Amino acid sequence: MAMGDAKGVDAPVVIAGGGLVGMASAAFLARHGVAALVVERMRGESPLPRAAHFHLRTLELLRSIGVEEDVKRQSELEFVPEGAIISMDSLAGRKLADIVPSLNAGVDETLSPCRRLFVTQPGLEAILRRRAIEAGTRVMEGSEVAAVDQGEDGVTVVVRDVDSGVERRLRTSYLVGADGAHSTVREALQVPFDGRGVFSNSLTIYFTADLAPQMLGKPLSVVYVNNPVFGGFFRLAKDCQSGFLVVNTVGDPRTNPDAANAAKDTSTERMIDFVRTGAGVPDLDVRIDGIARWRSSSDVARRYHDGRVLLAGDAAHVMPPNGGFGGNTGVQDAYDLAWKLALVVEGLAPPALLSTYDAERRPVGKLTVEQAYTRYVTRTAPYLAATDLQPFVADLEIELGYIYRSPAILSEESEASPGSHNDQSHHGDPRLTRAVPGSRAPHLWLEGAARRRSTLDLFGRDFVLLAGPDGAAWCDAAAAAAGPGVRLAAYRVGGAELTIPDDSFTEAYDVSRTGAVLVRPDGFVAWRARAETSHPAERLGAALRGALMR
Repeated sequence: MAMGDAKGVDAPVVIAGGGLVGMASAAFLARHGVAALVVERMRGESPLPRAAHFHLRTLELLRSIGVEEDVKRQSELEFVPEGAIISMDSLAGRKLADIVPSLNAGVDETLSPCRRLFVTQPGLEAILRRRAIEAGTRVMEGSEVAAVDQGEDGVTVVVRDVDSGVERRLRTSYLVGADGAHSTVREALQVPFDGRGVFSNSLTIYFTADLAPQMLGKPLSVVYVNNPVFGGFFRLAKDCQSGFLVVNTVGDPRTNPDAANAAKDTSTERMIDFVRTGAGVPDLDVRIDGIARWRSSSDVARRYHDGRVLLAGDAAHVMPPNGGFGGNTGVQDAYDLAWKLALVVEGLAPPALLSTYDAERRPVGKLTVEQAYTRYVTRTAPYLAATDLQPFVADLEIELGYIYRSPAILSEESEASPGSHNDQSHHGDPRLTRAVPGSRAPHLWLEGAARRRSTLDLFGRDFVLLAGPDGAAWCDAAAAAAGPGVRLAAYRVGGAELTIPDDSFTEAYDVSRTGAVLVRPDGFVAWRARAETSHPAERLGAALRGALMR
């Protein structure tokens, strides 16, 4: 475990913010042997049961650190699985539209070993925190980052106790800003947001009310409500006795100049009225448990990386909740960043590797922010449809089909594969990208001596070489190609160790039986050789050095 004491710092990595993205960053770093220090304002867990929709790729990442089953159990405790996303005029009223017929519509085990689910954000954060702490992460609760000063040899972080105001200075090699949309870290770097800015002052109303007569037993995950009073959506607990209501607009935006200012009046009486109107039950007994005011915006930080400081999650991008992309994108930021930070901290890669974090993740952030805005407009605020709305991109392309372009992704001799659109595309259909360099390595079920597992289960810590059934020369070359310190696991898919029933590997990865693919620790393809060539150790070594920016 890489600790800070040996390098004269308090921790090799300090993470500002111990919410979802901060704890995911800590857990992913711990998986790579780096014990981070997390600075978090709150003491204990959030009392508000914020629900979140977690996508396929996020579940794959949670699977990689061994907590997928814990998360599934937590989800089963809290929510009815699957469920549709629909639009109604009220919970007791009429359906206006079918948006998503089922949470996992179009998903089968040929695409991913995982399935989408709902789980409260505090519930997931607790699981991530336990995993991170078990692996050596330290958490400073009740503390916040007050100032940042970085130099060539490290970062000084001023941490303030939120109760006493007492400050202390921490030294770290790298700082991750996962401290939310109003990030102190981003402000210290003077990094602006670019995008659409604020288009709604919204509310989230946490409430207790018996909505079982309207909702219990119905396979619904999210219910959008659009009526003359407001536009927003409901998410309810499993027993339909509590939940939250998001209100984005009030009245008719065509005639009400304050339509986008839902937070103008937050009196308890008005909050109760919103819940009753949305439920379609005028005399519903409602208790308001909490209110969160927030600004709905679509913005991306101008850069994610500044020297020894990196931004992730809402500190790097903010978007409306429609589609559930915000938290998922942040967790995926953390996964891309963790393996790179770990290799740099360990001295196995130069700091230049961190520059690829911005090159890879910021285009993903831009696409996702715009897609969340498209869903916000079409589902809640159609009066904004005249804006330069980005065409709808399918959920699967956003979840699994994003394609990285950076100096650490090596090109190949042939043209882009079907599904990647063109060599500069940043997303594609994950069923068609077929291991084009920069894409997520496809999932396939493998039959081994011990158990059935996914190709995705081979990734997560080391570089992995996957060779075709006749690609033994690549595997033989792996040890010489890796060099000192770099972990490179090599497998012949279709050989004795990893068997498959047919030629599905060569088809899915678009290689011949003698070809090979180099997969990074985050499960993305760094390089591909469609067929065996001369000097495999030399070619593989060059590819590995390129992927490490050495």
